[in-house]
Amino acid sequence: MRAVAHVDRTLCFGTGMCEAMEPTLFELTDDGHAVFRTTRSGESEERDARDDTGPTRLREIAECCPAGAITVTTTQSQVRKVHAGMEWDVIVVGAGPAGLMLAAELRLAGAAVVVLEKEDGPSPESRGMGFTARTLEVFDQRGLLERFGPLGRAPGGHFGSVPVDYAVGDGAHASATGVSQARTVAVLGEWARELGVELRYGHRVVAVEDEGGQVAVGVETASGEQRLTAPYLVGCDGGRSLVRRSNGFGFPGTDATTELLLADVRDLELDPLWSGGRRPQGMLLAAPLPDGVMRVVVHERGRPPRARSGPPEFHEVAEAWQRVSGDDISGATPVWVSSFGDAARQASEYRRGRILLAGDAAHVHLPAGGQGMNVSIQDAVNLGWRLGAVVTGRADESRLDAYHAERHPVGAELVRNTRAQAALFLGGEEMQPLREVLSQVFRGEEAARELAGMVSGLDIRYDVGPGDHPLLGRRLPRTSLALPDGGRVTTMELLHPARGVLLVLGTDHGRTAVAEGWKDRVDVVAARLVGGPGASGLSGTDALLVRPDGYVAWTSADGDLGAALRRHFGESSV
Repeated sequence: MRAVAHVDRTLCFGTGMCEAMEPTLFELTDDGHAVFRTTRSGESEERDARDDTGPTRLREIAECCPAGAITVTTTQSQVRKVHAGMEWDVIVVGAGPAGLMLAAELRLAGAAVVVLEKEDGPSPESRGMGFTARTLEVFDQRGLLERFGPLGRAPGGHFGSVPVDYAVGDGAHASATGVSQARTVAVLGEWARELGVELRYGHRVVAVEDEGGQVAVGVETASGEQRLTAPYLVGCDGGRSLVRRSNGFGFPGTDATTELLLADVRDLELDPLWSGGRRPQGMLLAAPLPDGVMRVVVHERGRPPRARSGPPEFHEVAEAWQRVSGDDISGATPVWVSSFGDAARQASEYRRGRILLAGDAAHVHLPAGGQGMNVSIQDAVNLGWRLGAVVTGRADESRLDAYHAERHPVGAELVRNTRAQAALFLGGEEMQPLREVLSQVFRGEEAARELAGMVSGLDIRYDVGPGDHPLLGRRLPRTSLALPDGGRVTTMELLHPARGVLLVLGTDHGRTAVAEGWKDRVDVVAARLVGGPGASGLSGTDALLVRPDGYVAWTSADGDLGAALRRHFGESSV
């Protein structure tokens, strides 16, 4: 057996004496040998723990520390079940943001994970350039935000070039900008490795087959061909996903009707065109990026999609820019050049047997509003805790059906709203009356808030069971809590270990006893709201059950706690 614990702030050696350390990963092997890895430096310290009582020692380590000082990610009941003849519980194909986020979430759940990536190293390309409000919360839930450094807020916003104030009201829907996708990949890759994910670059997957009891993968590497097997595989291998194409997933939708050219360049000064600038011959976009880079995008009206075996040359971008704008940008120094279209498709199902899809492998669309990478990351967080519970034996595989049920509608909405934006963004003068009408509508706070909630992901509501409390099925808002010992914690910090949380805000009413059978999966936290219910958005309930992905699965106003625990976390262990 193997148990894993992630320590956020302090590592306690079980003696009641706590030593301040960097965030640390603690692994306990079946021979009682413990390895403590400080996750920022990568250094390891080994300690003999054979006199301990096995994996249960992890829980004792947490319990002897002051409240809130230490959190245990995985305990004895979350130890990986070894699958005969298989080294891995899950194979993830693709080391982009979705694949890396998923791998880390699976590792937090106790699964053994390998990520296979065809490229020789992390991609320097950056289609995505920021985070929506919900993705910011997701990173906050795992304690990752500080790793990205200072985050700038996006200046204004638009929906298909029509201005929208996404920071309407209290600003909660505002997105962050200035973080390249390459930086996101670097941060998530570092985090995944710290948690024990194995990343294998230069591993091109050429065949995937669900064999009934396992998934077999054919891989080409520089040293030859390999065959790997695992109980489950997740395709996070992008819009041209081999996993999807070779395993019978339907992919209905519309083909691209046009092509847009993109270039990140240096040595170019342009006035920003954040929402795009329309010209008689097409559309232009110019956005300054960090480190003196300018992103230019040009759409030349009437330009059909082209079959390409590689990226376009920069001279194509410069020539198209000149035809549309009349300006010469050929003297700029290209950093990265790419092209994309307005194809809009979605997988008809996100799971077929032991194979699942996440991210761009499940949905492709015009990259409007920066939603693609963000929705992909949220796909991964929705799937990770479920699949982790299945492969470690804490839930049966029927729990995976909820992944499709919850995320397919989100993907459908993504495809729908990006198609609407494509019509506004790329259409000609015939669309101008509609743009003008929508511009007036979006100035109203109610309309702006509705649109902001849709694009940001903050208004997602899942069907989590019976009940009508306003928070049920919605994400838990960031809220400050006071602990019984006088300490303070936020709801985001409670989710750092990626476990369920039963948050008791009033009289217990026996709820802790009900949750006893799930203590290996759900933490019970007694606290009171700082500032009162009205200041937090948690009014109308004195207890909440929160899933590892941050969504409220039950409130005290909504019936049977035991039924909610079984629905979301499997059967009781007692």
